[in-house]
Amino acid sequence: MDRSTASWRNTTHDWARSVDADHLAAIRRDQGLFAPGGVRHLLLEVLAYAADEAQCTGGGRCTVTLHADGSVSVADDGRGTDTRLDDRGRPVKKPVMATKDLRFFDHPDAQTLPDGHPRRGMSVVAALSEWLVHTNRRAGGAWVQRYEHGVPTTDLTPIAADGTTGTTVRFRPTETLRALRGAPTGPALLAAAWTYLSVEVDDLRA
Repeated sequence: MDRSTASWRNTTHDWARSVDADHLAAIRRDQGLFAPGGVRHLLLEVLAYAADEAQCTGGGRCTVTLHADGSVSVADDGRGTDTRLDDRGRPVKKPVMATKDLRFFDHPDAQTLPDGHPRRGMSVVAALSEWLVHTNRRAGGAWVQRYEHGVPTTDLTPIAADGTTGTTVRFRPTETLRALRGAPTGPALLAAAWTYLSVEVDDLRA
């Protein structure tokens, strides 16, 4: 068992910091910079993580659902977001939503997403969404957590296992971004840069 989050090795995010309020506020102050094109870019940020997982495991599938309330969900069949136990035996999820991705954010040579703009990480999606719900299923357990504008509003809440692993991220972008109506609906476009990832789209909008 890991004894202290401060001692855990940081590869993509800082385990010792659950919420970076200044980082989230900076994103919210400049939606045009961090979400060029609106919802489309946020969706590609989420899909990039599903693609990372698919590449690590030799291939994967995900479903993008465009909901009638303006929210978007991405459900993949990967291993789930890294979740460990602290020194009290409590589950701690890697803080992908509320802290910066150390690989991409502020890096001039960051990976480029299919829309031609730099990848910055999942915190951009969380910060620029009215709400986001992250459902995480791993071999060792399953949990759900809700965020509003990037800040957790619930604890990591255990849910019943269903025999699967993977993540589902459902988010409702801010009204300003939804008004841009830039969400792509073509699976070929969504998976264009990720040969390991198969994408299906379910459009439930009226």
